[in-house]
Amino acid sequence: MGTDGYISPLSERYASKEMQYIFSQDKKFTTWRKLWIALAETEAELGLKNEDGSPRITSEMIDELKSHQDDINYDVAKAREKEVRHDVMSHVYAYGQQCPKAAGIIHLGATSCYVGDNTDIIIMRDGLKLVRKKLLNVIDALAKFAKEYKDLPTLAFTHFQPAQPTTVGKRATLWINEFMMDLEDLDYVISSLKLLGSKGTTGTQASFKELFNDDDETIDKIDPMIAKKMGFDACVPVSGQTYSRKVDTRVANVLAGIAASAHKMSNDIRLLQHLKEVEEPFEKNQIGSSAMAYKRNPMRSERIASLSRYVMIDALNPAITSATQWFERTLDDSANKRLSIAEGFLATDGILDLCINVTNGLVVNDKVITKRLMSELPFMATENIIMDGVKAGGNRQEYHEKIRQLSMEAGNTVKKEGRDNDLLERIAADDFFGLDLSDLQSYMKPENYVGRAPYQVEAYLRDVVTPVLSSNKEELGVSVDINV
Repeated sequence: MGTDGYISPLSERYASKEMQYIFSQDKKFTTWRKLWIALAETEAELGLKNEDGSPRITSEMIDELKSHQDDINYDVAKAREKEVRHDVMSHVYAYGQQCPKAAGIIHLGATSCYVGDNTDIIIMRDGLKLVRKKLLNVIDALAKFAKEYKDLPTLAFTHFQPAQPTTVGKRATLWINEFMMDLEDLDYVISSLKLLGSKGTTGTQASFKELFNDDDETIDKIDPMIAKKMGFDACVPVSGQTYSRKVDTRVANVLAGIAASAHKMSNDIRLLQHLKEVEEPFEKNQIGSSAMAYKRNPMRSERIASLSRYVMIDALNPAITSATQWFERTLDDSANKRLSIAEGFLATDGILDLCINVTNGLVVNDKVITKRLMSELPFMATENIIMDGVKAGGNRQEYHEKIRQLSMEAGNTVKKEGRDNDLLERIAADDFFGLDLSDLQSYMKPENYVGRAPYQVEAYLRDVVTPVLSSNKEELGVSVDINV
């Protein structure tokens, strides 16, 4: 297409070539042909015969079908579809033109959903596997980051207000944990995917009763044999004409979950970049603003958030489609499904590529982190000062009230006068405490206020994350390209 027509930004800017291929015409129609071959092979292996007792499907026919599995004559199919207005029958016709010996047995006993729905399941499975690979690489990058910075104290926030310190690495484990939850959901959905099989127009397999002369034992073998040939453990046990559209809902919900985790992480990174504590990668010649040359905007994290919102909302499409199907099937799913599933995968792929890029290149400004923490640490040290005073025989309530008053005064100094936090100086100047400034400096050790954060990082990585990464090491090492 030239510049005078719409081009989806998902294919032009965001999604990888690998994910685009999974949702390509080549992938779709070669899979249709593989399914027709699997059906023909199954029918032949089960002894389907002509009325005179001769084999209905010969090895010569199957070999002919296999020889044209990948060289799809799109021009013939497109021309035929203009005449008959039916995509499946157009491709049956086109395949038959290439395979004259097998033309009469292509799609034998099947309905359109045999190729359409089974292909959709195969495509979603392959898409989920690529998503899984990239998700593992995000977790791997974050695990390395968490390990490197497990001991670096940083100011934690609740309600985005200064709170008890944590470590940079511990904060990263919070991001990892959500992605690990997504991985669990993803693995379950992949393991639960089943082909539709060949169920017929309303799911009753009536055509096979005719073909195999009411031989239920033989007909029962059709779906398991097709499933095995296509790399699945099983077909759905019952269906109408289509597989339940609830399957699409499950898949879309997994993608939405990944998007939510990515969005949360990207928001945190955007806030940290505002604080100048942790920043996303910034290329040497990258321009942050057309007007403000000094700016360094977190555009990758912003794009993660933007795409993630799309994927989260997109999950409503399959849910509503599933809920509104009539009886054995209606066709109001088709147009919506073509958009919502493909675009959900393409957008999630773009999100994960951005996450891989960002998490592999996070910049930690440790001096800024320490400076901010130290400016708030005197307030956090007061609890220890109170406890030590009580241990020396003081009255806890008196200590608490004195500290409260001095903290309010120091807070006003910071917020209203714009000066540094002078709480320690105020405490040293008050004879009630009997402490000089050198005594109080002993309380100003950030590592004493992070609790078990470094240990928690080590334990979490060792016990939860590393075993998963080790068992999937062949999936690691993905490199990504970010467009624009």
